[in-house]
Amino acid sequence: MNTNTVDAKILGRMFLSGAKNLEAKKEWINELNVFPVPDGDTGTNMTLTIMSAASEVNALSDPDMKSLAKAISSGSLRGARGNSGVILSQLLRGFTKVIEKHEEIDAPIFAKAFERAVETAYKAVMKPKEGTILTVAKGVSEKASEIAEDSESLESFFTDVIAEAETVLAKTPELLPVLKEAGVVDSGGQGLVEVLKGAFDGYLGKEINLDFEKPAVKLTGTKPVSAEESDIKFGYCTEFIIMLEKEFTDKDEEDFKDYLMSIGDSLVVVADDDIVKVHVHTNDPGEAIQRALTYGQLSNMKIDNMRLEHHEKVIKEAEKMAAQQAAQKAAKPEKEVGFISVSVGEGMGEIFKELGADYLIQGGQTMNPSTEDMLKAIEEVNAKNIFIFPNNKNIILAANQARDLTEDKNIVVIPTKTIPQGISAMISYVPEKNVEENTAEMMEAIGNVKTGQVTYAVRDTRIDDKEIHQGDIMGIGDKGILSVGQDIQDVAVEMTGQMTDDDCELISIYYGEEVTEADAEEISSRLEELYPDYDIEINYGGQPIYYYVISVE
Repeated sequence: MNTNTVDAKILGRMFLSGAKNLEAKKEWINELNVFPVPDGDTGTNMTLTIMSAASEVNALSDPDMKSLAKAISSGSLRGARGNSGVILSQLLRGFTKVIEKHEEIDAPIFAKAFERAVETAYKAVMKPKEGTILTVAKGVSEKASEIAEDSESLESFFTDVIAEAETVLAKTPELLPVLKEAGVVDSGGQGLVEVLKGAFDGYLGKEINLDFEKPAVKLTGTKPVSAEESDIKFGYCTEFIIMLEKEFTDKDEEDFKDYLMSIGDSLVVVADDDIVKVHVHTNDPGEAIQRALTYGQLSNMKIDNMRLEHHEKVIKEAEKMAAQQAAQKAAKPEKEVGFISVSVGEGMGEIFKELGADYLIQGGQTMNPSTEDMLKAIEEVNAKNIFIFPNNKNIILAANQARDLTEDKNIVVIPTKTIPQGISAMISYVPEKNVEENTAEMMEAIGNVKTGQVTYAVRDTRIDDKEIHQGDIMGIGDKGILSVGQDIQDVAVEMTGQMTDDDCELISIYYGEEVTEADAEEISSRLEELYPDYDIEINYGGQPIYYYVISVE
């Protein structure tokens, strides 16, 4: 395709195609996780982020550049999950700030949009690190600016830009030693490359299924789709009559039916000498109609949304629930201070509730909550000042993004990277002190907490000068692998020993859903013998994947 500009229609297709390619590669991207733990989630986070935007783009019937830009920016911003997802949303946000001002985009405008994207993303990260998705994005921007004026066509422009993205991605292990040691490229950078590749396929007009099903995400505060509604695979009942303008052969009829079945089901096609009656259930009536128009003019067109009946019932129930919640909120006076905590595991949740958490967002390393989940939690907590405890380094950016989008409440994000840090922060809260004083107290408290987590390796690798084989048990500290072995108990004890020093006084053991209380007590006994001057506590955490979460402070 040798064109020099794209309009909103083409750009929309490029975006959806990029999202589709990322979705197809998400599991592979997950496996690029540096640590060989069973919770790599970069691909999932980036996919959920871009799918949120794709849903909004798909809802546009005839977008212009401004409405397309808004859908991409708003959808990705609110759907952002994890650091990689938040950075992707910021890249898209910066990109759309440029394109929204143009009806058609050429190579120089793309170059300016890429530049703005990089500027926006770098500003969103407090301490940008090279060798990541940011480095790949910067490489794309610099190459685009270099060749924009001299490119013969957008096709050659995109080809060169993507080639540069892959070159920069291949260099990420040289910029981040931990990547080199693990033998992988940066997973976020790989995700960005897949988005660009998919977008290019969309530009070239390759046949791509652009139907999107919003992924089901189970988090506190979200409503799962009903089973009845989820059974409707294709949502639009589409009927029309084709008034034939040329011969409609048996081969034409067969090809037409095959095409309609590729985009839907419940197909009925009845051909007569001059007309063809069509009935099909599909998620994109426009595609059925466009193909039909190649045979003649259309009449008696009828499109029904089969999910509406379900939605009407759901909406009524939601309105009733909203009215009840509003009445409950009105009945409760506004508090001065509220608390929102991300938690995982039944036991962990109970601990946060006992400490006074007003709202728990279920999530963690295996499923990072989105900015939208944070905003819903903020809306639910009736307080002037709200402390948020992300309790995971990969959730802090989403919490900050929700804070920046909130105007009617004072949101304070305490950058807790682990659940023990969140617990310690909440324990340090003193009602008699003001928000600023408590913030300082909490920041000091989390700085005194060291956290270790025990899990298993999902692949062979070498990291932190340790040989790790699939199935090995690993003790992972705040900054790397602390212990490796075959026995869960031994690894947990060795890991804890690596975290202790003369200034520490307390060891807290949180045992997971696959560990018995007896096993946790055995760990406690061993640690008491080794460290008789420490207080040792045992708590049921109930967390998945991690056999133990142990803190020392």
